[in-house]
Amino acid sequence: MDLKFIKELADNMVIPADIPRGDMPGDRVNIADAQISNARGLFPLLYEMADNTASGNASGRVVVSVYGGSGSGKSGMAAILTYMFDRAGIGCRSVSGDNYPNRIPSDNDNERLHIFRTGGIKSLRDSGRLDIVVSDELTSLMTDNKDSDTELCSRYEWLSVYIEGGTRALRSYLGSAAEIDYDDINGILKSFKSGAGHIWLKKMGRSASDLRYEETDVKDIKVLILEWTHGNNKNLKYVDIPILLNSTPEETLKYRLLRGRDGQTDSPFTMLTLKLEQELLDSQTDRAAIIMSKSGRICCRRTNYER
Repeated sequence: MDLKFIKELADNMVIPADIPRGDMPGDRVNIADAQISNARGLFPLLYEMADNTASGNASGRVVVSVYGGSGSGKSGMAAILTYMFDRAGIGCRSVSGDNYPNRIPSDNDNERLHIFRTGGIKSLRDSGRLDIVVSDELTSLMTDNKDSDTELCSRYEWLSVYIEGGTRALRSYLGSAAEIDYDDINGILKSFKSGAGHIWLKKMGRSASDLRYEETDVKDIKVLILEWTHGNNKNLKYVDIPILLNSTPEETLKYRLLRGRDGQTDSPFTMLTLKLEQELLDSQTDRAAIIMSKSGRICCRRTNYER
């Protein structure tokens, strides 16, 4: 299809308020006018890259990942792009990677906190600082969920050692195979790219009983969009075009509040987690095909990149 026509289509397309928005049970996806504007600028470029990529795949299918920090607008962007591909006559479906952790969200939040605290306590032990006074002070901070608050380091001289040790442990867990079932999502992407007519998609809610797989018809689907924080992780395979939606931890926090994420959304521990997630994303920028800023500027476009 003529790219000039695709640009005109994107510029003039009306995006209904009721377009499908992701497949993560219980999630609230907010689509702002700025996201629609950003998608209009991104779509012609993505369409061209997908068209070129499809011609080199035996099945003619393409896997796109829209990734970025938690709350960076991935779900909304994926929903809009899916609608645009469909309107352009290209069958497209959006899939949420948030359905593929090894634990439900609340249990994973608890596991992250447990790993942080275990790493922190071990650091205190190994440094010879874990006496009865420190243990009592730490228990009090844990009870108030303040043990990751760096502002308290001036009051508790041992706290920086604890936080440094906990941060190292948490950094090694986030996005790892211990946290994410990469084998499952890789199997789905491989099946899709191999030309399968149906794939089994996982649906994970926020309770242990809200877990199922649904057989999904993809016979007419040519583009699969995976929206996920870990959409460019080295453990993830079969992605053709990774797109980074770049944002700061402070910007992602704003969107997490809007989406009603689990846990204490603006706590020191959540901010630490967002910071570490951003560090992980920053380490993956050289493997992104497209990088888009929050304002919609295309910061980077690569035709040759290695995943």
